[in-house]
Amino acid sequence: MNRLWYKKPAYDWNEALPIGNGRLGAMIFGTPKGERFQLNEDSIWYGAPVDRINPDAHKNLKKVRELILAGEISKAEKILLYAFSGTPQSQRPHQSAGDLFINFEHGENVSDYKRELCLDNAVHTVSYSVDGVKYIRETFASFPDDVIVIRISADKPASISFSCLMTREVFYDRTWAVSNDTIAMDGNLGKGGIKFCAMAKVVAKGGKSFTMGEHIVVENADEVLLLFSEATSFRHKDYEEKCEKILEKASKRSYNELLSRHIADYKMLFDRVELYLGGDNSLDLVPTDERLAMMSEKGLDKGMASLYFQFGRYLLISCSRPGTLPANLQGMWNKDMSPPWGAKYTININTEMNYWPAETCNLSECHEPLFDLLERVAENGKVTARKMYGCKGFVAHHNTDIWADTAPQDHWIPGTYWVMGGAWLCLHIWEHYEFTRDKAFLKRMYPVLKSCVEFFDDFLIEDGGYLVTCPSVSPENTFILPSGERGCNSSGVTMDNEILNDLFDAYINASMILETDKDYAEKIKGIKAKLPPIKIGKHGQIMEWREDYEEAEPGHRHISQLFALHPSWQITPDKTPELARAAAATLERRLKYGGGHTGWSCAWIINMYARLWDAENAEKNLLKLFTNSTLPNLFDNHPPFQIDGNFGAAAGIAEMLVQSGKGRIVLLPALPKAWSEGFVRGLKIRGGAEIDISWKDGELQKAAIRPQNSFSAVVCYKDVRQEVLLEKGKAFEFTAGTK
Repeated sequence: MNRLWYKKPAYDWNEALPIGNGRLGAMIFGTPKGERFQLNEDSIWYGAPVDRINPDAHKNLKKVRELILAGEISKAEKILLYAFSGTPQSQRPHQSAGDLFINFEHGENVSDYKRELCLDNAVHTVSYSVDGVKYIRETFASFPDDVIVIRISADKPASISFSCLMTREVFYDRTWAVSNDTIAMDGNLGKGGIKFCAMAKVVAKGGKSFTMGEHIVVENADEVLLLFSEATSFRHKDYEEKCEKILEKASKRSYNELLSRHIADYKMLFDRVELYLGGDNSLDLVPTDERLAMMSEKGLDKGMASLYFQFGRYLLISCSRPGTLPANLQGMWNKDMSPPWGAKYTININTEMNYWPAETCNLSECHEPLFDLLERVAENGKVTARKMYGCKGFVAHHNTDIWADTAPQDHWIPGTYWVMGGAWLCLHIWEHYEFTRDKAFLKRMYPVLKSCVEFFDDFLIEDGGYLVTCPSVSPENTFILPSGERGCNSSGVTMDNEILNDLFDAYINASMILETDKDYAEKIKGIKAKLPPIKIGKHGQIMEWREDYEEAEPGHRHISQLFALHPSWQITPDKTPELARAAAATLERRLKYGGGHTGWSCAWIINMYARLWDAENAEKNLLKLFTNSTLPNLFDNHPPFQIDGNFGAAAGIAEMLVQSGKGRIVLLPALPKAWSEGFVRGLKIRGGAEIDISWKDGELQKAAIRPQNSFSAVVCYKDVRQEVLLEKGKAFEFTAGTK
């Protein structure tokens, strides 16, 4: 059953439940007497754009490189700290939009309380009784009408009386009554920053409603519709007028019309995929928080695994829709004015992880906001590349923000001076193309892809017969030199080489498909051939750096050297068995020393074990995610809350059931023994097709592939391999007995 439900209100933000339409969001507490909606809007970011490029970077680049190549790491890092850090050091943070409070005038004697979030229709419901009256509050965030809709009803006439107001902790200028049914709040987000306006409008049946001061007051109504929206100067010069028009237009529709439009839009995305993993249906009668806690003693709850998968899809639909900003470190559900890590876009894995389920889980449209941001990043990154490194093309470091800032973030030796953020983002261009075969999209994004390649054409330096990045880091780890000295910055870092392998391949393939830049593509083939190979170290592990250094923290949360295993396809159990064994040894060593202790890291490990076709370890780490890193509302816990673990684990469950890469479709590659019976419908595979898979007693029953494009592939199940030509619009069926 696709719902989260609870027998008590949320007394903490980590218990509240999220709704969103991509642009607007809210965390709902469900308190009977005094309801709180903690509000978010995707463009509520503090501050204005600023040129943060350090003017001393380029003049010190040669010296830094000389010191790194000479092994003088501490001297190089001192220069990096002063000359390469952004000025100022930090980009802009996302902020809470404030709160909407509703104070109900009914008694305290509450019974039959229940709150739930239905994933099938994206509607949040609170129900309870007070003094013989049953109250129901239904809330959803509508994408087609661009509003948050709250309906308050009771089973006895004239039972609804309340007041409501909006407030914000800081950075708002005024609250006022726009009319006798609408209140507003506006302000600005720092000097020269974004301006915003939020409004709430009431439509009451029966009784009376009016505004007084900054409040809306409702007395003795039969039913009330409360509409909320917000607009900012990031998108609209006339943001206040825009906000009022949105509410006025929505208020002309009935609740049923608003609801039906919302559900039709949402289900068009959500209903594409169905997952059943078996399990005890009676557990659906156990509240979600209690059910989550039970896994510490009883092991993985298969029904909860399925729910968590669909919750991840729900969250992506709710915080990343065409025309909105992409999902940030907290999706967009952020309660703070100065949130952890600024709730920015951390692009040394976290933002990329947010979009791992976009294609496999059949939500390609939800990927679009990332590409909109990437186009802006590429433009700003050209300036950063030229000023910092004297290079063509564009570069981005390990963070960006609403303004697509590309200068280094923080004065932080383990993470700041990493030039691969833009490159990793560009791999999503090829990922989207592989799943959709959308040639028009590839043509649109080709200049961005080429610009990124041009940067590394200039930036790479020759050392020991290889072309290497320098300076760079293996995010966000620290090595120990033979002298005992610790360092982070190096040259030719393994992850860099792995990303560049995929970047250059993507560019070469795009050039061929679009029939352009043939000579330049040939040049890039030559550069790719001179990248350092993946090497195995003294512990039997994939080496993280060019030298087989010891790690200061062997159980580090980042496992960057295994990028080649996932999300890349450079390491696979059947094509590169020796490297696959080394990847398994790397994971074993990380976990031995406490790795996977953050939610997103554990989610990445699920994907890695799935790619190694190691079902039991994938399941083991999924259980670990539930028991160690999942909050009562099923949000991922870093700690604190980060949404990447939700998205990464949803993608990981899909990877356990089907993998498509390197021209292969691998069926049930990491199916745990405990998942003995089940089915999945509507996952996407590379080449452009949907797939349905069913299994029983741990064995494949049937796989049906529905191609949207024509392409060739090898379908694999255990020892069976079948080469097939999949034809557009013509279903293909593979059964356990297929030879």
